[in-house]
Amino acid sequence: MAFSRSSRPDPPGPARGISRKAAVMLCSLLTSLFLLHCLAGPCSSSSPSPVGASSSSSTFSTSGRGSVRTKRLVNGWSAAGAGAGASRTSPVLPPPDLVSSRKVSPRFAGKLSPLGEGSKKLPQALIIGVKKGGTRALLEFLRVHPDIRAVGAEPHFFDRNYENGLEWYRELMPKTLEGQITMEKTPSYFVTREAPARISAMSRDTKLIVVVRDPVTRAISDYTQTLSKKPDIPSFESLTFKNRTTGLIDTSWSAIQIGIYAKHLDNWLQYFPMDQILFVSGERLISDPAGELGRVQDFLGLKRIITDKHFYFNQTKGFPCLKKAEGSSKPHCLGKTKGRTHPNIDPEVVQRLRDFYRPFNLKFYQMTGRFFGWDD
Repeated sequence: MAFSRSSRPDPPGPARGISRKAAVMLCSLLTSLFLLHCLAGPCSSSSPSPVGASSSSSTFSTSGRGSVRTKRLVNGWSAAGAGAGASRTSPVLPPPDLVSSRKVSPRFAGKLSPLGEGSKKLPQALIIGVKKGGTRALLEFLRVHPDIRAVGAEPHFFDRNYENGLEWYRELMPKTLEGQITMEKTPSYFVTREAPARISAMSRDTKLIVVVRDPVTRAISDYTQTLSKKPDIPSFESLTFKNRTTGLIDTSWSAIQIGIYAKHLDNWLQYFPMDQILFVSGERLISDPAGELGRVQDFLGLKRIITDKHFYFNQTKGFPCLKKAEGSSKPHCLGKTKGRTHPNIDPEVVQRLRDFYRPFNLKFYQMTGRFFGWDD
C-alpha cells in the first residue's frame, strides 16, 4: 500500500520564500557568533560546535575553506586595529574566571588587605626608654626607613592605659604590610615595674630598645624640661639632696632615680634575655647618628638604608637633623623643645652626682657589655 502524503497542505509560494530567508538569517547569525567565539579564543577541532552546527565540512572548523575565511576575517580586523593604533595583532581577552574572581597571586598573599592598605598589628619592637635620653630623635630617624611604621605620640599603654586592653592598643598602631615592623616609643616603660611582665605577656619575642645617656646630664635635662613648665619649682641643688649638709642623694626624686640604669635593667632581665635588648648611646646618637642607626637596623633585622647621606648637623640647635623627613622632601629638625639651654648647676653638686652614679654605671657597663664613657 502506498504511503499517503500528509494532510497538511504545502505552504504557498510566498510563505516558502519567507521560510528560506529566515533560515538564511539564522545561519548567518550562528556563523557570526562562531566567528566571535574564535576571535575571543583559539578554536580547535575538539571544541564544541555552536548550537545547530553540524560537523561536516560546511561548518567553520579549524580545517578546510571555513578556516581560510576565518583567517581572512581575523587578518582584516587586525589590520584595521593596527591602523587605529592598536598594539596587539589580535584581541586578547582574559579568561572569564580570572575576571570574575580577581584572584591575587600567591606571592602577594597576606601582604595586602582587601583595600590594599595593610593591617594594624601589635608592635614587634618598642623604644622603652629612657626619658631625655634621645628617644624622640631615634624614633624620627627610624621612621625614614620604609620597613618601619611607628606611632608618633607616646601611647603609654604598658604604664598608664593597660586596663584598656590589647585591642585598644592595636587600634593606635599604623597599618603595615607584611615584612614591615610596627613600633612605638614610651620612655617611661623602662622605669615602670609592671611593664616587663605586661610586654612579655603580649609577646615574648618583642625587641626592646633603650636609649641611655650620661645620668648626670640626663637628670639636668629632665629638670630643665620641668622648669620650662613650672618656673616656680625649687632649685636643682635642693631637689638633688635629702640633706645638703650630709650630701645624701634623694633617690626618690624621679630625675635621679631614672638614671640608676642597672637597677631597672635587673627588672627587665627577669622577663627578656639580654640579646633581645639593644642599648643606644644618646651621646653617639648626636655625634654619629648614622653609626647608631646602623646598629639599630641590624638589631631589627633590616637592611641598612638609613646612612650618613640622611643627616646634616644643625649648629644652632647642636643636633643632627634629617635632610628629608618621612613623607617630605624638606629638611627636618626636632622641635624647639629639644636642645634647651641647661641652667648653671653648682659644680660641687655635679661632682657629688658623678660619685653617686659611678658604681651603678660600672655595673651597667658589665651587664650590657658596652662601655659608655660617662665617668671619663
